[in-house]
Amino acid sequence: MTLPTLHDLHRPLGSTGLVVSPLGLGTVKLGRDQGVKYPNGFTIPDDQAARLLLAQARELGINLIDTAPAYGRSEERLGPLLRGQRDQWVIVSKVGEEFDDGQSRFDFSAAHTRASVERSLKRLETECIDLVLVHSNGDDLRILEQEEVYRTLALLKQEGKIRGFGFSGKTAEGGLKALEQGDCAMVTYNLNEQAERPVLDYAAAHGKAILVKKALASGHVCLSPGVDPVKASFELLFAHPGVSSAIVGTINPLHLAHNVATVAQVLRQP
Repeated sequence: MTLPTLHDLHRPLGSTGLVVSPLGLGTVKLGRDQGVKYPNGFTIPDDQAARLLLAQARELGINLIDTAPAYGRSEERLGPLLRGQRDQWVIVSKVGEEFDDGQSRFDFSAAHTRASVERSLKRLETECIDLVLVHSNGDDLRILEQEEVYRTLALLKQEGKIRGFGFSGKTAEGGLKALEQGDCAMVTYNLNEQAERPVLDYAAAHGKAILVKKALASGHVCLSPGVDPVKASFELLFAHPGVSSAIVGTINPLHLAHNVATVAQVLRQP
C-alpha cells in the first residue's frame, strides 16, 4: 500500500511566485526545548533523527520548512542538514525575536533586522531566504507603524536577499495592516481560536499568502468522542480559500505521516 502524499497538492503562496505544500514542517523542536507550550515534553532529536525526519517530509511531498532565530539552534542545524537540497525547499524564517538563556527578547530596529537576516542567510547556508516574517511580541500595530522592521524587510527584498516578507502576529488588526504592504501573514486559526479570520478573508480577496500556526492548537484540541481532532482541524482550515499552508511542528514520524494522510484526504474529498 502506498502512503498518501502531497506532491500533487502544492499551491501558490499568495502572489509571491512560490509554490508550497499545504502542510509545512515547523522546526522549533529541532532547536529549542525551553519555554515552549506543548502538552508533552520532548527531547531534541539528534542529527541522524532530524535528517530522517526531513527526508520523510520530502518523500511525503512537503517542501515548506519554517524556522526562526528564536527556535534556539534550529537555523544553524538546518543549514548543514539541507546541504545539496536547497532548491527543493521553500524556507520561511523570522526576525524580531531572539531567544537566549531561556528568555525571549525583541528588537525591531533596522540594524537588528538587517543583521538578523544576514545571520540567517549564513546559518541556513543560502543566498536568499524565501520568506521572512516579523516575529511579533503581540504589540502588532505599534511594530508595523512605529518600528523600522517592515521597511527594512522591503529593502532586503529589493536587494534580493529575501523573496518575500510578512508578519507573524497575534491580532486581526496586525494581520490586516501587515498584508497591506507585505506578502504574507502567519495567523493562529484553529478549532479553539478564530479571532484572526478577517485576515484570511482579506488575503483571499487580495491574493496574499496565509500561513497558519497552531493549526492543531499545539496539540490541545479537545472534541466530542469519535471525532478525529486532526481531521476536524484541517477541514476547518482548508475550507477557507485564503489558507496557503498550515505549519505543524512535529518530530514524530508517525504524527507526520498521519498529518499528511489527513490533509491529502481532506483536500481530495469532493
